[in-house]
Amino acid sequence: MRAARLIKMVLLLQSRPSMTAAELARELEVSERTVTRDAQALSEAGVPVYADRGRAGGYRLIGGYRTRLTGLHRSEAEALFLSGVPGALREMGLEDAASAARLKVSAALLPSLRDASRTAAQRFHLDAPNWFKEPETPELLPVLADAVWDDRRITARYRRGEGEVKRELEPYGLVLKAGVWYLCARATPHGSHRTYRVYRIDRFTAVEAGAERFSRDEEFDLSGFWEERAEQFARSILRAEVVVRLSAEGVRRLSYAVDPLSAREALQGAGAPDADGWVTLTLPVESEEVAHTQLTALGPEVEVLAPEGLRERFAQDAARLAELYRRQQSAALHVRPIRPGPMLDP
Repeated sequence: MRAARLIKMVLLLQSRPSMTAAELARELEVSERTVTRDAQALSEAGVPVYADRGRAGGYRLIGGYRTRLTGLHRSEAEALFLSGVPGALREMGLEDAASAARLKVSAALLPSLRDASRTAAQRFHLDAPNWFKEPETPELLPVLADAVWDDRRITARYRRGEGEVKRELEPYGLVLKAGVWYLCARATPHGSHRTYRVYRIDRFTAVEAGAERFSRDEEFDLSGFWEERAEQFARSILRAEVVVRLSAEGVRRLSYAVDPLSAREALQGAGAPDADGWVTLTLPVESEEVAHTQLTALGPEVEVLAPEGLRERFAQDAARLAELYRRQQSAALHVRPIRPGPMLDP
């Protein structure tokens, strides 16, 4: 642990002109007293660490010292490519590896380029979870992440419906979608064709990684596989259809109210606007119940034409709203202000 911290300290000082004890303590997550002891240990080991005294003092390397400990380990190199998603790195247990990788790259760069990581961080940040939803890190995510990196077969228990199933899997990749983690894996039942499947990681109840590694199919494309499965899933749940009329504003807001795939296909098949500028289209939906919830968000910018049951529900909603506002308006008109009478002596 201390050896790794000493190396990190050298890399930090190599990447910057100087650092105060407080700055080093914050980066190394130790006390300033520990920083002082570590600097002394480095000096005794032949690393030219110099301490500047005074208010503007700090620690620096002298004599153009350059460490050769800048070779990246595999885990650090892999983590470096994910350094734009710090939350995901932290959840997978790779934050320390990414930090070490960035320091090694910074130490190997020319002085004029050493602020590249800072300037990049100033200009790009990825916030994956949805708005108004508190993200939860699955407890078993780090175990699965280790198995994915090492290509190790796992034995897992997975919640399905009201029960649990046991599966032997070859974990190929992890996907973070709108704050939810998924595992793309290949099932390994004996004597049958192995297929790739997608599992929600928060539904795993137990995961055990074995010592045996599997031979990865190098032609497997994680991003392409996920895109294909995501579209298949979206299509699979769109089992019903509704016919609606939309105003120009309704057309603009449609993809925010319903599934984007559904909105795109419906708009592609829509006809020309009518005399009032409204467009009639057939919209794939999950169910009438879901359609009622989604289309309500469009308010007066949508008219449901079919099915008749859904149209009747919207008509009832409209009648209830009209009555609600009519009563409120009527009550407001009948409230008369009380005028103060003449002041009387007691």
